[in-house]
Amino acid sequence: MVTRGRIAAPKRLIARIGRGAVFGILSVALLGVGGLQAADKPLLAFAARIAGDDARTRIVIDFDEKPEFSVHYVAAPERVVVDLPATAFGFPDEDLAARGLFNDIRFGAMDETSARLVLTAKRPVQLSLAEVQEGENGEFRLVLDAEMATAEAFQKLVQGQEWEGSAAAADESLAAVDDDAFVVAIDAGHGGIDTGAIGTTTQTPEKSITLSFAKLLAEELGGEAGIDAVLTRDDDVFLSLSERVTLARQAKADLFISLHADTLSQKDIRGATVYTLSDRASDRMAENLAARENLSDQIAGIRLKDEPPEVADILLDLTRRETQAFSVTLAQNVLSSFEGQVGLINNAHRHAGFQVLRAPDIPSVLLELGFLSNADDEKLLLDEAWRKKVSRLLVDAVGRYKNMAVANGG
Repeated sequence: MVTRGRIAAPKRLIARIGRGAVFGILSVALLGVGGLQAADKPLLAFAARIAGDDARTRIVIDFDEKPEFSVHYVAAPERVVVDLPATAFGFPDEDLAARGLFNDIRFGAMDETSARLVLTAKRPVQLSLAEVQEGENGEFRLVLDAEMATAEAFQKLVQGQEWEGSAAAADESLAAVDDDAFVVAIDAGHGGIDTGAIGTTTQTPEKSITLSFAKLLAEELGGEAGIDAVLTRDDDVFLSLSERVTLARQAKADLFISLHADTLSQKDIRGATVYTLSDRASDRMAENLAARENLSDQIAGIRLKDEPPEVADILLDLTRRETQAFSVTLAQNVLSSFEGQVGLINNAHRHAGFQVLRAPDIPSVLLELGFLSNADDEKLLLDEAWRKKVSRLLVDAVGRYKNMAVANGG
């Protein structure tokens, strides 16, 4: 959900957008799920196991109560998506380490009322069994038996279901807002089922680091005269890339800052990086990072609709060019504030095709605060004093940008 204000409580923004719209934005279309259990008491998944080979694989998850669930199939790549009520996963990740028919398994929260298990397959698959069995001691067992399938059979499964798998359309209607406020949308990268990178030393997930920093930055920005801050999420929930952009536009944001802390195979590389949008990446590292970040929806099992062709509109093209120029200016302001104060990688302003930066009318940057693959960066990312220092430097950068925009009639 978006949180607005200094750091304005969630209730304030809910009043602006409307409670139904907020939950509509966060909800995933779970057609066929039926009445999911209430989120005030999540289910507990306390054990899990997986066994099998490249022909058949069985997954078993033990729950304290009987779970309602639904199964869907998603193509490109082939995935099996299992939607659940709000669930606390109390078993180690390695208990569901991918094997057999699957090369990746993710599980986690989608929002306050639902969770999801995403099984990415090595080849077309189908479930020959998907049922809940009651155990001898009152526990309940979700049993999923997967078997290999032909490409034609898998395609029929995908086409034969009434499920989009993408986030519900956001409500574009907004109550009147203070047009005098300079609004900064702060986007904590990843969340929910999408953990992002994992710290090499502490195993801290990227989603937790970005959320902690986003809340601190919003508080610091909200304390500045004439600046209002909004968060695209203020909890451990999943948001699709398009939702993040839509929420910023709904908040009438003047700036969009997406926060990340990725990993690299080269563990000696450390420091902050600021990215702006470009169809052509500035370098291979930027290209690879953008490709990984753009997989966020796929990780959560979102089935994306084909994007409509762009409208040949010269005004829209001019808007994008102007927005891009402002994005570069914002990036330069951030790096100017960081210079000599925060460690930067070489060529710290880079660009690539990040989907989350594609709002045509909001200057946007993606800030890699550091790299969780580097032990020294990881230590700083978890240090409250360092985060406070960096957030103040970002406030200074935003303030200079705001003054420039106002002086230019923005």
